[in-house]
Formats: sequence, structure tokens, C-alpha cells
Amino acid sequence: MTKPFLFLSDFDGTLSDKDFFHVIIDNYFQKESEKLYADWDNKVTTDLDYLTRLFQAIDRDEAGIDEDILKIPFDPYAKRVIERVQKAGGDFFVISAGTDYYIKRIFNHYGIHGVKIFSNPGVYENRGIRLNVDPEGKYYSEMYGIDKEKLARDLMADYDTVFFAGDSRPDLKAAMLADTIFAKGKLQGLLDEENRPYVPIENFADVENYLLNHQEVLTNGSC
Repeated sequence: MTKPFLFLSDFDGTLSDKDFFHVIIDNYFQKESEKLYADWDNKVTTDLDYLTRLFQAIDRDEAGIDEDILKIPFDPYAKRVIERVQKAGGDFFVISAGTDYYIKRIFNHYGIHGVKIFSNPGVYENRGIRLNVDPEGKYYSEMYGIDKEKLARDLMADYDTVFFAGDSRPDLKAAMLADTIFAKGKLQGLLDEENRPYVPIENFADVENYLLNHQEVLTNGSC
């Protein structure tokens, strides 16, 4: 028997206003920032390899990295939306190509509970964060570490209605499987190219307003 509805969300740039790797570059690699950002934009390597190298090079103790994590500008409206989804009988899951290392700490800090996090596993090691990605894993992606489309397809199978929130290319294929898409940033243009309708958002206040004005979508499907 399927469940009523699921809300899937990306983390970096969607539930936060700034990717964690931007926080790290801007704080500790300012001299190399221009090249680091260019390398990311030009995809000189896979996203997984890029983040693996960057996170391992942080060179701070664990408490210091925890301080950096709390510098992530988390969306102030996200907790309300998550709790609204849960109160209405839905599930809220995060699918992220970052790492659960900082996502779990952010959620604990803001008192957000009951959210499943699907992301690249990370552990503190040698003054950095080591990503423990299994190349033999069911949802492994060489580019991102985690294949959001494949994972989302399996998760969605248990629900009547699915919402998806994202902001960039790694979210595109997973988002297009959902009934209702909340799109930020570059994801909007990518969906336009696919002629796929979406709800444009700047933050989760827009998500909350949509859900309040379309409460029927929580039980009757997309609107």
C-alpha cells in the first residue's frame, strides 16, 4: 500500500542559500578561489573528485569544521515546511550530492527531526572530511557520488504524490519524476529547456505559501 505523499529536497543551494564548499573556499582558499570556482564551473574533474579533494584539504580540527558548518546559511523557512509536511502525514527526505557529514549537523543544530538523509557518507579524518563513497553501491554515480534520479525513482514508488525541490543540474532528472517541482536558480532554466512546468521559488517561504494555497495537492496529486 502506498503512502500519501513525499517531499524530496536537495540540500546545497536549495535548503541552504550557499553550498558548503563555497563556505570552505571563501574562508580558507581565497587566493585560489578564482581557479577553484573556474574548475568547478568547467568540470575539469567530476564533482565527486572535486569535493573529495577540497573537503580533505580543510585542515581544521573537528570543532573548527563544526563551526564552519554552522556558517552555512540555512533557509529560515525550511523547518516550518518540513514540520508542515510531517504534520500532514507526509515524509520529507533529503537527496544530496554533498555529504551527510554537514547535513546531519545542520539538522541537529536547528532541531529538525524525522528527516531521512540520502547523501555521500562523510567522516572526520586527518583535519578534513573524508567521503566514504561505495563504487559498488546501488545508487553510485561516478560524477556525483550519488545518482539522484535512480534513488528518487525507487523512493517515489511508495508514494501517491511527490514534491521535489532543487536548484541545479544534478537535480534535473530526479525533479522531472515528481508531480510538483519547486525550482530555484539554474534548475529553472533547465526545466524551461525541457518544457517542464515548475513552481519558481527563491526560498522555502515560497514553498510554504504554495502548500497553503494548494492544500489539495497533499492528498490529490499535482496541481
